[in-house]
Amino acid sequence: MKQASIFLTGATGAVGSHLIQQLAPLNIPLRALVRAGSQPATFEHIPNLEIVTGDLADPESFESSLKGVEKAFLLSNSSEQAESLQLNFVEAAHRAGVKHIVKLSQLAASESSPVRFLRYHAKVENRIKELGFAYTFLRPNLYMQGLLSFKDYIKDQGQFFASAGNAGVSVVDVRDIAAVAAACLVEPGHENKVYDITGPDSLTHYEMAEIFSQELAKPVRFIDVTAEQMQGGLRAAGFPEWQVGGLIEDYAHYARGEAAKVAETVKVVTGSSAGSLRQFIKDYRSSFLS
Repeated sequence: MKQASIFLTGATGAVGSHLIQQLAPLNIPLRALVRAGSQPATFEHIPNLEIVTGDLADPESFESSLKGVEKAFLLSNSSEQAESLQLNFVEAAHRAGVKHIVKLSQLAASESSPVRFLRYHAKVENRIKELGFAYTFLRPNLYMQGLLSFKDYIKDQGQFFASAGNAGVSVVDVRDIAAVAAACLVEPGHENKVYDITGPDSLTHYEMAEIFSQELAKPVRFIDVTAEQMQGGLRAAGFPEWQVGGLIEDYAHYARGEAAKVAETVKVVTGSSAGSLRQFIKDYRSSFLS
């Protein structure tokens, strides 16, 4: 097995796939953990990327591949077991001698949060600290790409909905999150830092709808619904109960104005300004039009 300086989890997801694209041209030895059968065809064309087939639920499937690795990027799919899966990785990385973990977390992560996702991220962060790793915690806000879950409503009905009230949310493009992660993995000076990652503007969902209307050249409305209505909609769409509960908590967090902060992290870390929602809609325009 070749020496690898960076080990990646979550490499096939929204952030991870962009992170791979950012790192591939640098010719740094990379190693990515993927589940059996989930390797994208694009990975075959990255000569400096070594694939490790394994599962965070089974540390023995990947722990030997962590030997000799200096830095690891920690991200797992959203699941009911996310906390235990990430802790599995942290413990395995500690046993293998990994020095630095860059963890994708969430804005306002705290063990005392009423939001389950924010609690679990904080628990993993704290365990990383306890074990003595150098760490970089990336705490992004709501992903712009998350709005793609409303694409059919926007295409067919010219509307989208959530229980978000009139509070601002500094939504962020996953491409910017990946750019910050890449910098933290390859550049010095990011050890023991916590970075809030946001877009350039704090926008209410009504303001988001107005920008959609302008960029798509069609009326798009935002409908603020109650938590109970949103819960029913998520259940009808087939979301599992753990995720329904977590998303309702997330949106209550947004509605309380707790995700309105605008940070300059993208500009400071990468040298480029964070992408706007308007640019995101331009880039993904075809997804929102029939």
